[in-house]
Amino acid sequence: MNSTEANKRTMAVLKQGQSAVVSELLCEGLTRSRLLDLGLVPGTPVEAAMLSPLGDPAAYIVRGSTVALRLEEAEKIVIDQICEKQRGEQS
Repeated sequence: MNSTEANKRTMAVLKQGQSAVVSELLCEGLTRSRLLDLGLVPGTPVEAAMLSPLGDPAAYIVRGSTVALRLEEAEKIVIDQICEKQRGEQS
């Protein structure tokens, strides 16, 4: 990972209830194909739905589906526009 990649925020930093928009994937090959197949393409909104007690894995809402990702996978998904869910707001 180069210094530019180290400064990017990834899905791994999302707290439960926070949402963001996918901006890019920092992986190649089968991992990239799997993430794209799950709907994690640039411009897609995502929300951190559930975090396990130790933080790995975590569940995210992606295009209306709940997707579980390990920390190492979430760290390869760069995000923008982190926002908090408003109290009383529904998904």
